[in-house]
Amino acid sequence: VQLQASGGGLVQPGGSLRLSCAASGRTFSSGTWGWFRQAPGKEREFVAAIRQNDRKTIYRDSVKGRFTFSRDNAKNTVYLQMNSLKPEDTAVYYCAAAGFGMILSTMRSSETYPYWGQGTLVTVSS
Repeated sequence: VQLQASGGGLVQPGGSLRLSCAASGRTFSSGTWGWFRQAPGKEREFVAAIRQNDRKTIYRDSVKGRFTFSRDNAKNTVYLQMNSLKPEDTAVYYCAAAGFGMILSTMRSSETYPYWGQGTLVTVSS
């Protein structure tokens, strides 16, 4: 199983980027997807997650209203649309997946996702 993340880059504050994460080797149509990020010198943190079976989507507070998590099951791909980007959003973004639907309390935990992408760097700077 491989997860391939892409879409990162350099963007000015207030700009937008769309990250993609494509899975190969198995489908996650009934599982859970997550996005996490790690800024330089900081620990990895939860960004957003979606539970496929009921489409329950959760976000960290600092990205609510700016980031949108979407999916395309036919392509086995998820997306993170990031708008109104801020310098503090600068980080390496990782996608993660699990083949099962998680309860809400575990969707934010990186330890519950067995599959991870390689990360894509997002830099927000003028």
